[in-house]
Amino acid sequence: MPGHYIKIHQVNVYKRARKVGCTQEDSAQIAGISERSGSRIEQGVHQLKSQGHREWRTRRDPLEGVWELELEPLLQREPRLEATTLYEYLLEQHPGKYEQTLRTVQRRVQAWKAIYGEPKEVMFELRHVPGGVGQSDFTELKGLSITIGGKPFEHLLYHYRLVYSGWQYVQVIQGGESFIGLSEGLQNALRASGGAPKQHRTDSLSAAYRNMAGKGRKPLTRFYEELCAHYSLQPTRNNTGIAHENGSIEASHGYFKRRLRQGLYLRGSVDFDSLEAYQGFLEELTAKLNSKCSKKFAEEQQHLQPLPRYRYADYEEITVRVSCHSTISVRCILYSVPSRLVGRQLRVHLYHDHLVGYLGQEQVVQLPRQRTHGSAKIRRARCINYRHVIGSLRRKPRAFLYCTWQQELLPNEQWRDLWRQLERQFDLDSAALLIVEALYIAANQDKEAAVAQYLEQHLQKGSLTLSGLQGHFQLLEQHRLPPLSVQQHELSPYDQLLTGQPTTRPATPAQQCRPEPEPTAETSALAPHAPPLASPRAAGHSTPLVLRSVLAGTLRVGGGPPGSGPHQTRPPRGQTPHWKKLF
Repeated sequence: MPGHYIKIHQVNVYKRARKVGCTQEDSAQIAGISERSGSRIEQGVHQLKSQGHREWRTRRDPLEGVWELELEPLLQREPRLEATTLYEYLLEQHPGKYEQTLRTVQRRVQAWKAIYGEPKEVMFELRHVPGGVGQSDFTELKGLSITIGGKPFEHLLYHYRLVYSGWQYVQVIQGGESFIGLSEGLQNALRASGGAPKQHRTDSLSAAYRNMAGKGRKPLTRFYEELCAHYSLQPTRNNTGIAHENGSIEASHGYFKRRLRQGLYLRGSVDFDSLEAYQGFLEELTAKLNSKCSKKFAEEQQHLQPLPRYRYADYEEITVRVSCHSTISVRCILYSVPSRLVGRQLRVHLYHDHLVGYLGQEQVVQLPRQRTHGSAKIRRARCINYRHVIGSLRRKPRAFLYCTWQQELLPNEQWRDLWRQLERQFDLDSAALLIVEALYIAANQDKEAAVAQYLEQHLQKGSLTLSGLQGHFQLLEQHRLPPLSVQQHELSPYDQLLTGQPTTRPATPAQQCRPEPEPTAETSALAPHAPPLASPRAAGHSTPLVLRSVLAGTLRVGGGPPGSGPHQTRPPRGQTPHWKKLF
């Protein structure tokens, strides 16, 4: 632009500076112009810069002819055409001529649509009242893989937000967008906020709405309707496919996930030791965000509805029977339970991340919920805990060789590698005995890692034995027996068996004071006619012992003396041997 064109406000500034007594040089510097321009202002020969729109072109129109004849008629016929589509049309119709006109086509189409295009949708600013609306939604962390203990952890985030204050709550949900996840997340959020709003707004969740409901059917599912009634919530939802109607929660999704990524970058790792540690990290991040709206949240809390005394059931109840294999089947997943429950019927409360089994009103088992993930989902899976069946397995160690749950009985990949080494170094029976005994020790002494380390060390040395394993973990303790005091009794009473006469022993002082009992039939003396077993002799005499013969017939049970009954002739012996007659 030529230097002698001066803006009007610069002229006014220069003139005011001259009026207050500034020199020409200082006035020009204050106005931001040259001293020569100031001289022109004083001489009245300066030219003001035009403030109006320029009506002439400074260069040739690159779309001259083609815009009026081809592109604009296409836009008039179909206003939804985009600039990129028209640019590609030019390249096809006029090859090598309009390659550098993409930005020109985009600006020309944008200006045409602003003047002649269809009206756009208007977003109205809404007025929110305290305690009016709370919004819920599920979101997924895309492009960011969280790991628990080094293993990928697939999950969703349940996100709840109060529209007026912006207070929010986030919880990890395993599995899909189920009613169980919605119920647990919503109730935890209401407890954390201290009250319930008047409305609860979601999108068209299949866990809450019957999206394929026919004529005359209620759009709400029975469980979601009962949940909202329990907390006096009015259920609402946005129109299908119009996410901006839930803008308070949708926009918060993106902001929260950006803050979560930044927090993980600052932490330096996406791996957590446990699910509780990951949930705690989310709670710390949410607390920082909620601190920014603490004043409005305190105001909104006064308008929230009071919560009921009891929670609504945030689980699904099913009934199963424990099979003879000590397992139950829940949602096509096989779970092991303690073997003492075999044959019993359990009530199972199914949560989004675990299940609890009840026998009557008593809780008897709690198991982590197993899920299948990935594109090629396996419909059936197993969740086997070796601690539930190790007692029976120890009595039948060979069952480990052919059990269909063999890999699931081993706790982790380290134990599976140990089993492969045992198969190579020992015969199958010995290997099964060793691995089952190791699992028994790990279960009863809660030393899973220590037992695995012992097996690794001795397998490398080639010194692993069953007795060594049991001795190391003190299964071969020598039980001390209590001392026994044995007093030998006198042998003189046995002389009456030889002499036929009872032997008298000196009476003890207690017996001397006791009156002598009268003889009875049961305590009669030895019969006088009973022949002795040997000839009597004096004490200390060394005459030989003469034994009397005893007839065999007198020893028959229930029989009389020989020859007392009638003579019975023996039946003739048949041709069939005696051993065949037994069968």
